[in-house]
Amino acid sequence: MQDPQAYFATRLKDTDREVFDAIAGELDRQQDQIELIASENLVSLASLDALGSVMVNKTVEGYPGRRYYGGAEFADTLEQLAIDRATQLFGCKHANVQPHSGSQANLGVFLALLKPGDTILSMDLSAGGHLSHGAKVNLTGKWFNVVHYGVRPEDGHIDMAGVERLAQEHQPKLIICGGSAYPRAIDFAAFRAAADSVGAWLLADMAHFAGLVAGGQHPHPFPHAHVATATTYKNLRGVRGGITLWNDDAMTVKLNSGVFPGVQGSVILNAVAAKAVCLGEALKPEFQSYAANVLANARALAASLQARGIDLVAGGTDTPLMLVDLRGIGLTGNVASEALERAGLTCNKNGVPNDPEPPQVTSGLRFGVSAGTTRGFGADEFSAVGGWIADVLEGLAESGPGDNGAREATVRDETRALCRQFPIYPDLMD
Repeated sequence: MQDPQAYFATRLKDTDREVFDAIAGELDRQQDQIELIASENLVSLASLDALGSVMVNKTVEGYPGRRYYGGAEFADTLEQLAIDRATQLFGCKHANVQPHSGSQANLGVFLALLKPGDTILSMDLSAGGHLSHGAKVNLTGKWFNVVHYGVRPEDGHIDMAGVERLAQEHQPKLIICGGSAYPRAIDFAAFRAAADSVGAWLLADMAHFAGLVAGGQHPHPFPHAHVATATTYKNLRGVRGGITLWNDDAMTVKLNSGVFPGVQGSVILNAVAAKAVCLGEALKPEFQSYAANVLANARALAASLQARGIDLVAGGTDTPLMLVDLRGIGLTGNVASEALERAGLTCNKNGVPNDPEPPQVTSGLRFGVSAGTTRGFGADEFSAVGGWIADVLEGLAESGPGDNGAREATVRDETRALCRQFPIYPDLMD
């Protein structure tokens, strides 16, 4: 049997070099590449401390003060702290901080408010919606009757007239606004009017702009939405996980029960501890500056791409993300994203409205600025990043993947040099 003292005292690098080396390699990648994936960010060292804390050892089920396991004193303290910080940050009365992800938060809402077979009205995946809003390949699309609205072909903005018409035609029980690749601000009041006209619940999924809402840079879903969901990573800069927010006292038992015991079991307490950290960070005055910088940087990157003749869906952005339509330069998303990664610019291929390509190929790229802003990049740095993206894409369009290596290498040197001006996590793996 292993010596217990050694078990509690030996570090990862001394016990499992394979795992240690993989983590160290990922740290090197994050340090030397510019992260432009819209669903990623860089957490604080304090968040890493909480996530790697002894809270990982504790199991509880239920909610603070009403647990099914003993020894929950400090678990209750942490979870209540996260709840209080979430409600203060978003100006609402109630929060559930247990969802393991945004998708789990959404599923908990569905379980609380709907029955299998009920009708949901949500944004089509091809228009920028999310899998968990009723895509056919997702559990939600199999359990519910899902009707999708889209965007106007002339400008890429949400077709509110279509939302209203579809609501009247299909009488949904739930309407969802928000998505994963829609770059413009959401008109929550208009969505609430559509919901009220048919007696539907309104769910605002603000996963991709919750940090801007918290920082006063995006319209607020309350008081219009009956319930809102969000992720704590992305532009809230926290650990991976979800939260659910609402105001109506009468919804509390249903929404809490929708998460536990509805779709989850025991709480991942170390994640809740890290959520509490990021929510506390977001309550500090400097987070307001961060949110403003995210929006300014997104618009700077968008403008730099447009200046080089690259088309953006919906003509720009009001959020941390933007969606490039590559059809005008004859490229596909899979080829373009691979070339950009070789150049030190990490993004993801993404479908665009009315995309003729399959999901494995796509005609678009999705970019986000949250992680770069956390590193300290400003508008000048993102303007330069936009120029490097355009250099790689132009070279790819002119010569193809096989002959673009020199240009990608040149940009790779530039991206590495910029990253080293803005280092992250010094001495983390020592």
